[in-house]
Amino acid sequence: MSASNEEPETISLYDMVDDESEINEDQNDVDLSLNDSNQPFACNRHLEPCLNMVFDKLEDAKACYNAYARRKGFGIRVNHTRKTKNDRILVGIEYVCSKEGFRRRRDEDIERIGPERAETRVGCKAMIGLKKIEDTWVVCKFVEDHNHELLTPKSTSMLRGHRVITNAQRNLIDTLNETGIPPSKIMSVLSKESGGDYNVGCIPVDIQNYLGNKRRKLLQDGDAQGMYKYFIEQQCKNPGFVYAVEVDENGCMGNCFWADARSRIAYQYFGDVVTFDATYQTNTYKMPFVPFTGVNHHHQSVMFGCALLVNETTESYTWLLKTWLNAMLGNPSSTTITDDDKAMAKAIANVLPNATHRLCMWHILQKVPDQLSHIYNKYPYFQGEFHHCIHDTLTIEEFELGWSKIMENYGLGDNDWLGNLYMRREKWVPAYLRRKFCAGMSTTQRSESMNKFFKDYVRSSTTISDFVYQYEQALNARYLKEKEQDVKTKNSVPILKTCYKMEVEAAKVYTRKMFMKFQEELFCSQKYKASKYCEEGVKKIYKVVAHGKESPFYEVSLDTVETKAICTCHMFEFVGIICRYILAVFVKKSLVHFFPSHYILERWTINAKKRIVHEISGDVVQVEPQISSTLMRNSLMLQFLEVAEAASQSEKKYKYLGQTLQKVHEELLGMQDVCDVDDSGSPDNTTLNNQVLSNLPIALRDPPHVPSKGRPKTLRQKHPREKQLTKKRKCSICKETGHMRSNCPSHKHSREVANTSLTPHWELMHQQSQTEESSIARLNPSVIANTLHSTSFVQDSLPAATYPSTSSSSTMHIHPNQSSFTDLLQQFQES
Repeated sequence: MSASNEEPETISLYDMVDDESEINEDQNDVDLSLNDSNQPFACNRHLEPCLNMVFDKLEDAKACYNAYARRKGFGIRVNHTRKTKNDRILVGIEYVCSKEGFRRRRDEDIERIGPERAETRVGCKAMIGLKKIEDTWVVCKFVEDHNHELLTPKSTSMLRGHRVITNAQRNLIDTLNETGIPPSKIMSVLSKESGGDYNVGCIPVDIQNYLGNKRRKLLQDGDAQGMYKYFIEQQCKNPGFVYAVEVDENGCMGNCFWADARSRIAYQYFGDVVTFDATYQTNTYKMPFVPFTGVNHHHQSVMFGCALLVNETTESYTWLLKTWLNAMLGNPSSTTITDDDKAMAKAIANVLPNATHRLCMWHILQKVPDQLSHIYNKYPYFQGEFHHCIHDTLTIEEFELGWSKIMENYGLGDNDWLGNLYMRREKWVPAYLRRKFCAGMSTTQRSESMNKFFKDYVRSSTTISDFVYQYEQALNARYLKEKEQDVKTKNSVPILKTCYKMEVEAAKVYTRKMFMKFQEELFCSQKYKASKYCEEGVKKIYKVVAHGKESPFYEVSLDTVETKAICTCHMFEFVGIICRYILAVFVKKSLVHFFPSHYILERWTINAKKRIVHEISGDVVQVEPQISSTLMRNSLMLQFLEVAEAASQSEKKYKYLGQTLQKVHEELLGMQDVCDVDDSGSPDNTTLNNQVLSNLPIALRDPPHVPSKGRPKTLRQKHPREKQLTKKRKCSICKETGHMRSNCPSHKHSREVANTSLTPHWELMHQQSQTEESSIARLNPSVIANTLHSTSFVQDSLPAATYPSTSSSSTMHIHPNQSSFTDLLQQFQES
């Protein structure tokens, strides 16, 4: 660096390394070197530009002036550029203060409907001019003075010219955004990593703009097309991944189904009971999300695939069930649980005729208060009796007897809704369904819990291309929980509560969750006593009841030859775990020294997934032999964290690492990447096994927005009290209905009359008071009249001869000759 009359000195990046570190303390812990054109080590924070200063590159000059502007408290922008006529090569440029010049008036600014933007340009003359001489850039103009107030270093970091998202920050933002973290939380993470909000180099709106631009770039080919590309990529990596998409005559996306290899394999182990339910508001197109859910050997919810439907018709559900059954190798489930939907029931009857179709008992019972509201309000004990009839009856005979009593006692024999419900009792009443294995499920709670789980990953504004990706993330989280339970089962030994050998054998066979359920039943069996009261050949009937009680009691039929027992609670048939009442009989007969094998279901054991499914490939195919850039970046970041930790121990190490990193950075930028060309076939030419793929056009158009199906408004029968007419409110002034005091017509008319008639009287009073007290300020009589709270108050406040009083209250007479204008106002205020 030199003065104007001295020989120019060349400034290089390597000469611009900071020599002092106390600047952070002087600038209130704000690092002025951050985010200067993404080159934190590029220039000296104490270097000030001057005439005839020479730079090797234009980027060096811009970084120097930008650091100077950040330190001084203003922003910069490009004002003029100069290029050669023939080659259009840049030979001159001017960087000016961001407040240079004035705003141009445009036609749209004149016709602007909203508020006008604040003025930011005030004609500041501060600038720096650079011209190219041979291969260097020389400062030919430099104006230092500003005509406006400069900002502090903390405030300068908020200016647009100093807000930059670095490449490292972009990678971190992308990672956090993919995990579902909102931009506001991302800003908190960046602030923590940078040592404060002012050192981040950007504000939350910059993060939102970056993510928005990235999303628009990804969706430039269409939302549905992006989802289709995702399916192709997943199928290339994992041949066991299947999908199916319907396309209408306009080329728009219709119903869509997909399932990965893990879900398909899990169905082969735990697909005996499946529940699926349609939920809403999971994507921007309002397409119902239908997950197929089951229970694994840890008693956790497991996914068997999912779908997005354009509507909830019988045709859509039929297509979905056929596609899903084809993806699951044609093995139908033995039990299917859904909500009370007619279209869904018709599709299940057509596609799964041999499956036991159960209705969600919770959805049915939720409608009872609406349909029987008049009974609920009239008879307070009806709810308890109805609950006892549904939940506490063990046998079919008990339920039929209890239902008949309710119909007779409350006169509900002619109720059509209850009659329709009774005709379908075999699909939802527990007394009819306890003999069928359902893995302990009587409702679609598993599907609804999965819906709640997915809400942490998706919203109603989620695009379908982002939805399928977030679904994969949610699925990974579910399988991670399953792995945790696998490790817990294999790496720990449960605490035994009894001295029976049956408990020891169960601990070795069951998973930890299912063993805890069996252990609870075995431990509680000691609270019951079993007594034999009849015998039928080799079978003996026992009556099991709690100690000290006579009811309720349970009947257990025991076959002593085969060591098989059947209880009236049917817990083993329904859940797959032997109940406490059978165990009480086993304890009485000393049959607890071993665990009968016919009471151990393989689906609840540790080896439930030991069988290999050869028809489905669960291996992930590495299409790209080279390591991905994400893995390389993460590996380098882990190594650099250790280096940065060692360099932060002293100032000498910090400076040395800074200089070394800058040199390495320059060398990396100068290296030319050599990429191996992959001659492998495209995904379309690759042989894909187990595909369920529809014929798709080249470009898949986005689906239309469809409304969700809700409950009709006239479904609920209102109680007679709800139909009674409510008392209408009356106006407090005119005592009429249809309006309130604030918009009373008579009150408005009286106010207008008062304002009109008060004007001449107030003018006369004001003229008289002006002759007595010339120092009294003029007041607007209309304003005073408008501040009165009621018409009666105005009339009562005026002389009786001019304005007769309409109320019985005392009248305040005004005598202009006796009172001044100030006294008159004081009387008004006191009254």
